[in-house]
Amino acid sequence: MINFISFIWNPTEGIDLGFFQIRYYSLMFVVAFGLGWYLMKHIFEREGEPIEKLDSLFIWTVLSTLLGARLGHVFFYDWEHYSQHPSEILLPFRFEPEFEFTGFQGLASHGAAIAIIIAMYYFSKKVMKQPMLWVLDRVVIPVASGAIFVRLGNFFNSEIIGKKTDSSLGIQFVRDEFTQRDAVRETGIPVPNDAYHAIVNDPKFATLLAQVPTRHAAQLYEAVCYVFVFAILFFLYWRTNVRERIGYLFGLFLVLLWSVRFGVEYVKESQGGFESALGLLSTGQWLSIPFILVGLYLMWAAEKPIPGFDNP
Repeated sequence: MINFISFIWNPTEGIDLGFFQIRYYSLMFVVAFGLGWYLMKHIFEREGEPIEKLDSLFIWTVLSTLLGARLGHVFFYDWEHYSQHPSEILLPFRFEPEFEFTGFQGLASHGAAIAIIIAMYYFSKKVMKQPMLWVLDRVVIPVASGAIFVRLGNFFNSEIIGKKTDSSLGIQFVRDEFTQRDAVRETGIPVPNDAYHAIVNDPKFATLLAQVPTRHAAQLYEAVCYVFVFAILFFLYWRTNVRERIGYLFGLFLVLLWSVRFGVEYVKESQGGFESALGLLSTGQWLSIPFILVGLYLMWAAEKPIPGFDNP
């Protein structure tokens, strides 16, 4: 639950159907991909492209997003660990120090972006028979919308949290401060969700709640900014001739989205990676710079639009 007086964030992991639990994080991915399919359907109809090709695009996008995001986390943020435990890269459990189901903890948006670009190169050549930049100009619209829901999923998971703050907008992420084992051990309550609930609501555990620092809701900051990124791209594609400039919308997407990421990194807790070796900037910021530079180049090099701002 979230208490808007004290800004305590302690959601359950998902919607419990009794026989099955739908995790909020997974639900946000389903919404992201579902909305993406719906948006691309309308784009395909406008462009006169066969809807049959959309199924192939959807499959390639889903696979490249998940695989790229996973490998991006492995290589950019935690290679030291995974180089010693390669079986954990694509398996949802660990074997040491004891067998434990972990799910796929760790997805990096930079890796997803690289994988999507590679997948769209193949898709444009083998399926669409269109220039890769033409495809990317259109794909980035649903990708931008999907980014919103991914960050909301991070918020529900109490991950990718912000730095400590005294701001009135700060939030106490209870499930980040205490793992399930910690919550059970500290409260003596065997069911993790009940243990978390007690920490938040039972005065007997007020000292535990006091240990939870107030942090920036970095996930929400990023999600809100992505709403504007999506709105700008959506408007330019549907209401202007900018779509005629091959590569422009893709370049603008790179500039806007990764500039948001670069800025929000200033209030995020470190996610690890190679920032300790380079210093000055976080790993996320270092990885965002090449995307921004490529985006600026694509916008500069884009073909001239047909005269007139309105749709023909």
